Amino acid sequence: MIYEIDHVTTYDYAGRVGSSRCLLHLEPRNDARQTVLASSVEVDPAPVEMIVGHDFFGNAMRIVRLAELHARLDIRARSRVAVAPAGPSAPATTWEHVRDEAAVIANLGPDSPVHHIFPSRYAPLLPAATDIARASFPPGRSAAEGARDLAIRIHGGFAYDPDATEVSTPLREVLASRRGVCQDFAHLMISGLRGLGIPAAYVSGYLRTRPPPGRERLVGADATHAWVAVWCGRDGGWIGFDPTNAIAAGEDHVILARGRDYGDVSPVSGVVLASSGQRLSVSVDVRPVEEPSPQALAG
Repeated sequence: MIYEIDHVTTYDYAGRVGSSRCLLHLEPRNDARQTVLASSVEVDPAPVEMIVGHDFFGNAMRIVRLAELHARLDIRARSRVAVAPAGPSAPATTWEHVRDEAAVIANLGPDSPVHHIFPSRYAPLLPAATDIARASFPPGRSAAEGARDLAIRIHGGFAYDPDATEVSTPLREVLASRRGVCQDFAHLMISGLRGLGIPAAYVSGYLRTRPPPGRERLVGADATHAWVAVWCGRDGGWIGFDPTNAIAAGEDHVILARGRDYGDVSPVSGVVLASSGQRLSVSVDVRPVEEPSPQALAG
């Protein structure tokens, strides 16, 4: 499936901003099942500096610096991405074997599972999260089947509530309230898996939404999404699971970036020099198309 994605981020400031420096992860990732056909990022006001490159984990990134006085910042990212259907099922490697493999692997490259075993800022190792995960991994079960079961159990045991948490809400509070959003459920699953020694990475991206029968899809009504990539051994590699929807990540999931947790892959982060508050609004539109258009996206 080929998707055209329009992602608009707007900051309205209560006062005028003199300067800012932002890190952007807004261009989809080239991955085993995903190919970026075209992408562009527009920033208004125009930056005085823009550095284009990739971070350690291979995610596309831009560092922009603004020096013009402004009360509003608009960032518009456009992408065209081809996503292939899921491949064959992962080999039935037991989770104990995956754990032991990860513990002795010598590779320290960007795709190495070693980076995703240890606690991180948003995904600390918590006994309560490990206990939740342990129930999905009886002795001898394959890592992929255990991860699938854990995603289903998180979906059934936690309520989706967009008003329950913020980006900074600690995972302990999510465990206590049993409410949250996709980011929280991804961090919970990651924490539980790492507590068992199974490598797990945070994935940011988009999920294609399907309108109810007889209804037209609403332009701009989509949103960014988060799920988990689980390392299922040398033979199984990285496999995506979406605990928010209790499904494996498939053709409807478009990957933006992958890292240890949200802090590595936040779509927009940085420093703003100002003396007042701000209001953030985000609009995302994910449009499936059957064939590539004859012209690349302008940008």
